[in-house]
Amino acid sequence: MRYAVALSGHPDAATAVGEVVGQVMDRLGPCPDVAVLFLSSSHVERAADLAQTVLQTLAPGHLVGCSAGAVLAQRQEVEQAPGLVLWAGRTGPAKALRLDGGRLPADLVAGSSVLLVADPFGFDADVVLDSIPPDVTVVGGLASAAGRPGGNRLLLDDAAFSDGAVAMVLPPGLGARPLVSQGCRPVGDPFVVTGMDGNLVLTLGGQPALQRIRKVLSTLSDADGKRPDNGLHVGIVIDENRSTFGTGDFLVRGVLGADRDSGAVAIDARVEVGTTLQFQVRDADSASRDLASRLHHHRAESALVFTCNGRGSHLFGYPGHDAGLFVDRLETTGVAGMHCAGEIGPVGGRHHLHGFTASALLLGTDDPGVDPNPSPTVAEEC
Repeated sequence: MRYAVALSGHPDAATAVGEVVGQVMDRLGPCPDVAVLFLSSSHVERAADLAQTVLQTLAPGHLVGCSAGAVLAQRQEVEQAPGLVLWAGRTGPAKALRLDGGRLPADLVAGSSVLLVADPFGFDADVVLDSIPPDVTVVGGLASAAGRPGGNRLLLDDAAFSDGAVAMVLPPGLGARPLVSQGCRPVGDPFVVTGMDGNLVLTLGGQPALQRIRKVLSTLSDADGKRPDNGLHVGIVIDENRSTFGTGDFLVRGVLGADRDSGAVAIDARVEVGTTLQFQVRDADSASRDLASRLHHHRAESALVFTCNGRGSHLFGYPGHDAGLFVDRLETTGVAGMHCAGEIGPVGGRHHLHGFTASALLLGTDDPGVDPNPSPTVAEEC
């Protein structure tokens, strides 16, 4: 076994960390190369103490962690309750990074995978994402335990931060593969942007954007039409050379509002005239089908999952939907992660900050051309 996952729902932080460390020690032994700690809002004030305990007892080579509104492990997603999740792995040499300048180093080894967690307040996603070197994969998410600056915690080895970003660089050769499920389905027809001002879409195909939205909404079924306030998004076509577009061919962004007088629609992105857009609907069935289809052909030893805090019971009506799908489809219980205020992962050959997605880093995959069982690194002594 190269990876281990443990969960505790105990409200006392000291008891919770003792439980997760004990479970990981039983399954993996001491001195793993990397440990990842996800903690719920009830444990935020003890975050630094929790990290110190893991370092002193489990003795990982490096530790990274983050506070979240909900945490997940195996099949469970712990929402609105105390939760502490510890993931550990024998990955080979890893590198811990504090992104003070908001950028990743340019000298990362090709084939490396980066786990990145950040505070959502003041985090400049564009700077970080533009700094990702070629042939490096970044997956992660934004802390979601607090709705105000300074309320979240990021952990890196023996230090705790309430701002910025931290990262863990995993070496090549782990059979690592990113997965991003956006969970939306396109509705209506695709339109070319013919008028744009900042993030305001003025016209689509020569007609006011709001007029296009109204026509799309009028054609939706009654079931879809019940969700226009919280389920309408816009998809930006990734590959303009395709003749048709389907689920997965878009970078999905939110529709923020509209001006009835001008007919302009505000979206959570800036695009150029000539870009193709298509409206999207987010619902439980679409999100479930999309995630299941993306997991269908994969098996993995472990997965680190960053799923939106707008999913879970908010979307599916019960907790554990995403975690359960990862366990069932990958045929592993080595699944750990958190609910995020934004998710990071590659789509269409570029990295993006997403919303309403399930983004994950699969490890020990059975993809062709990748050795699914490289020789594990065994620490004989700490």
